[in-house]
Amino acid sequence: MMNESLLNPQSIVVVGGSDDITKPGGKLLKNILDGAFQGELLALNPKKEAVQGVRCFKTVAELPEKIDLAIVAIAAAHCVPVVEELAQTKGTRAFIVISAGFSEDSFEGAQLEEALKKAVEKVDGALIGPNCIGVLTPTYSGIFTSPVPKLDPAGCDFVSGSGSTAVFILESALPKGLTFSSLITVGNSAQTGIEEVLEYWDETYVPGKSSDIKLIYVENIQNPDKLLKHASSLIRKGCRIAAIKSGITDAGQRATASHTGAMASSDSAVEALFRKAGIVRCFGREELTTVASVFNYPKLKGKNLAIITHAGGAGVMLTDALSGGGLNIPAIEGKAQDDILKILNPGSSASNPIDILATGTAEQLGQVIEYCDTQMDDIHGMIVIFGSTGLSRVFDAYKMIDQKMKQCRKPVFPILPSVSSAREEVEFFLSHGHINFPDEVVLARALTSISQTPCPADEDIFKKNINIQSIRSIIEEAPEGFLDPATINELLQAAGIPIVKEGIATSKKELLTLAGKFDYPLALKVIGPVHKSDVGGVTLNIKSDAHLISEYRRMRKIKGVKSVLVQKMQTGTELFIGAKYEPTFGHVILCGLGGIFVESLGDTSYGLAPLTFDEARSMVRSLKAYPVIKGTRGKEGINEDKYVEIIVRLSTLLRYATEIKEMDLNPLIGNMEEIRVVDGRIRVEK
Repeated sequence: MMNESLLNPQSIVVVGGSDDITKPGGKLLKNILDGAFQGELLALNPKKEAVQGVRCFKTVAELPEKIDLAIVAIAAAHCVPVVEELAQTKGTRAFIVISAGFSEDSFEGAQLEEALKKAVEKVDGALIGPNCIGVLTPTYSGIFTSPVPKLDPAGCDFVSGSGSTAVFILESALPKGLTFSSLITVGNSAQTGIEEVLEYWDETYVPGKSSDIKLIYVENIQNPDKLLKHASSLIRKGCRIAAIKSGITDAGQRATASHTGAMASSDSAVEALFRKAGIVRCFGREELTTVASVFNYPKLKGKNLAIITHAGGAGVMLTDALSGGGLNIPAIEGKAQDDILKILNPGSSASNPIDILATGTAEQLGQVIEYCDTQMDDIHGMIVIFGSTGLSRVFDAYKMIDQKMKQCRKPVFPILPSVSSAREEVEFFLSHGHINFPDEVVLARALTSISQTPCPADEDIFKKNINIQSIRSIIEEAPEGFLDPATINELLQAAGIPIVKEGIATSKKELLTLAGKFDYPLALKVIGPVHKSDVGGVTLNIKSDAHLISEYRRMRKIKGVKSVLVQKMQTGTELFIGAKYEPTFGHVILCGLGGIFVESLGDTSYGLAPLTFDEARSMVRSLKAYPVIKGTRGKEGINEDKYVEIIVRLSTLLRYATEIKEMDLNPLIGNMEEIRVVDGRIRVEK
């Protein structure tokens, strides 16, 4: 738990403080001193009277009566007794344990870590670590690494599960001009983890005072529900959150008997969780710090961008990256094109990208930016690429960009790539409170990632015409393992999900009775084998009694087949919906084109149950195959609303049937009139 003693202490003791700044205890002390901590700073070291000019004590007993915060940088074996004594005798209620050698090291280390946690919680205290680099707040610089950024109240709050990675992220951020308001590294998270920090940020958030940008580096999500709750809450309050989740392995991709089981993994659960929360997911340091940098600019109110540059190639690469991510670089034509060309030198281009050439002046650059801002309502933001031309200094151009960024009502994103040859000019630009994007493609990826991240999902669960009592009754009575077709149909019907007309035949008489009931054309499928098509267990478009009987006899000879499923043939596009239960996360739901396309195309999108209609619609529209769903090249599409509703209904079913561990509905067949489930597999584990 976080408390005032941790974040705003009036007194700090560095346990293991020394004069040697190549050691954590020494560097910690130096950083706190350099940060001009205004409270009482002490050190605990049995061999010294003073270290770095700070009063030093040999034992805990000699310390003053009240110590708010202890930063511990001694061998793991000695940490617990020191923490216990400080907590019990000096009223210390906050501890940052830098030391390694705990649960990350051995079983014995894990036992020490548990004892450490108990010692702190016995006095209702706060514990950060162990095995971390520390904490950085406006009150004190309690980290032992470099760089130590100068804090800015308008900067980012940053929490990291890895100390070294936090340092690398700082190294990526600071040259761009990105600033920070706090840094917390949680290390082993014995008591306080990523989720607890998010909870604190959420519960103490004050609009206009608290930072609106939160950055996360996490290796292990311990409590997805807590993360979802507080991240969503913060974003609804006006915050923007970007996160890296690393540590994804193939351990979650176990051998399974369903398409979903093969495709879904713990990584897809993370993807779904972040989308549900509204977190922009990043996959590297540069991407994270670039997304955070974009957060510092006004939000784009549309997808149309104008690119203004004197470097044609960079403009083309930026255009490709933005267009590939779903943003638009609309052509500038007619009067607007003529007006812009009148501003520029002969040979310039105004088609978008707007190429002002290397001979373009700062004044011309400013006029073009202003024109895009005030005269082009269909442009929602500008990206300016301007580096060193090699002909002259670019101070005047950067002054102009600074001026226009402050004046424009639309966001202006600066790409100043000459961080070496125009170093002084870039530093001048950053000194005016701006952030630079050195690489156009990295910026484009950040902009598209932000654009593609939905708002946090509503918390209401859709229940209309869903019989939850019936769902529970069916699940409780069902055996473990794969459910039979009749039970699957009962479950789907209880959830209001339409199924194809079908029946089971164990004899020729039953077969022909069903054929007369449904009418041709029919489909015949074996009951039993996991993948029917692998054993020749599926025949479609049967149009006569003779063909039906012939296929029935053939299928009955397949090993393990005692009955067949007779279905009315559906016409339309094959679709797929699947689900897999991921421990701690819940059900990950997938959707995409069905039949043979599920795995061969690899085109699926993910969501975390329960889903809202907006979430499900976002999943469907994020598919590369979405044009097929809408209808393309004269071929009828499907009823998107009905597909979305089925996905939502399925998510509610799974919310109340957590015993379902894997599910494939493949295919569903849809057209503009209806969508029905044709085949399904459900595995239950209790």
